[in-house]
Amino acid sequence: MTSETRRRREGGRVRRSAGGSLPQLPWRDVRNPYPTLDILSTDQVEAIHRTSLRILSELGIELMSPRARALLRAYGAEIDEASGNVRLDAALVERALATTPETFTLTPRNPARSVTLGGNHLVFGLVAGPPNVHDFVRGRRAGNHADYCDFIRLTQYFNAVHVIGNQVCAPIELPAGTRHLDCYLANLLLSDRAYHCTAIGAGRARDGVAMMAIARGIPIEAMAASPGVITIISVNSPRRFDEAMAEGLVAMAELGQPVVITPFTLMGAMAPVTLAAALAQQNAEALFGVVLAQAVRPGTPVMYGAFTSNVDMRSGAPAFGTPENAKANVASGQLARRYRLPYRTSNASASNVADAQGAYETQMSLWGAVLGGGNLVYHAAGWQEGGLTASFEKFILDVEMLQMMMEFLQPMVVDEASLGFEAIRRVPTGGHFFGDAHTMERYEHAFYQPLLSNWQNFENWELAGARDATQRATDTWQRALQEYEQPALDPAVREELEAYVARRRDEIGAVEP
Repeated sequence: MTSETRRRREGGRVRRSAGGSLPQLPWRDVRNPYPTLDILSTDQVEAIHRTSLRILSELGIELMSPRARALLRAYGAEIDEASGNVRLDAALVERALATTPETFTLTPRNPARSVTLGGNHLVFGLVAGPPNVHDFVRGRRAGNHADYCDFIRLTQYFNAVHVIGNQVCAPIELPAGTRHLDCYLANLLLSDRAYHCTAIGAGRARDGVAMMAIARGIPIEAMAASPGVITIISVNSPRRFDEAMAEGLVAMAELGQPVVITPFTLMGAMAPVTLAAALAQQNAEALFGVVLAQAVRPGTPVMYGAFTSNVDMRSGAPAFGTPENAKANVASGQLARRYRLPYRTSNASASNVADAQGAYETQMSLWGAVLGGGNLVYHAAGWQEGGLTASFEKFILDVEMLQMMMEFLQPMVVDEASLGFEAIRRVPTGGHFFGDAHTMERYEHAFYQPLLSNWQNFENWELAGARDATQRATDTWQRALQEYEQPALDPAVREELEAYVARRRDEIGAVEP
């Protein structure tokens, strides 16, 4: 066996980043080879399903978009125009589920960075949506375009983050109606990854699709057969789709781009206090979005999104990374699999700083996502303060956790060479394996090499400055930004993208796009 073959088979799969000094795993099609955890019985899943159908047929969902209501009326839904309430019977739900794909692929401007969603594929996404940003050098501050661009650079640098989220930190100094253009342009110039479109209204969604099409050098119509962007449709729980989100969903579906239907169900606040009831409400709202997407364009890729957690009943503050959150992540995976839908979950915590609380809550959430068979783990890197802040240090801590999870998911090799019987024969009783040929052939690549962890003994660690993991994370993100290399892009394509942005800024002006 060659040394290269051995590395592929036995691991050690950490290498220095291309052109950089930091150890990291190579870009990888991450798959979960292990059986999913089922915490609900088949009967319990069906009980939640039946309750969801009752919610849809007896109570309904408020849909604030007249256009979306018209589409659902044509699809066979029962509409009350006075209240905007829409009711769906079980047959409509089944009809919609029959046309949803079980897997789909996102192809960005660099096809080598394509990702598949569904099956046992696992994709990690950048944190999305915080209005603030923080690091230990400059402190907490409002989101801005410069920090936004640095997060995109870090995402490009680290292979463990596969998809760019929506506005990792909102650049609030830019006009609200056009800042999405600046974000899309940064995504395409500074990275070659797939990205999340903003779906607050149809215009923002269409701009995201159009700009990815330009970057790929294809007509926007061709994107339907080969999606390149994705969006999150956030349901205003309980049981309301606002007009902007609904219009964004319709626009994405018209162009054949995937939509992730994600109810925001916090137990005790936007959902009942019990997990079973919250899951039933989440499930009803998610299925409603599935039906709407298929009513627009049958075959539109749809992901089952889950964002169920609890609140602190003493203060009402959202809590993430809790045992209840982890159980919701696992149970939601069972529901997604019941409908043969790709599953989106999240990696979140409530900690206000990149500390031990942030780490153990994130780990709880991440394990729930993986055990639940998640396909897209949103907010996988950089989430802090319950989603109000994007943190540079937390990004690095999360990348370490993601890499460790990726390596855990690598199947274990058991063959004659890895069993090492001859090595065991060679080493005498009471001896050691440090110098044995079996070790020497493998030592460079035998184990995961951490990005951030420090394995020195106390004395050497103290002599090196006694820096904890968060302090080392500060050094790491700064070094990564210094070593970042912008991916190549045809100058003509860049010019076309910049022209599109300029034209759309003029068209939008001071109104909603």
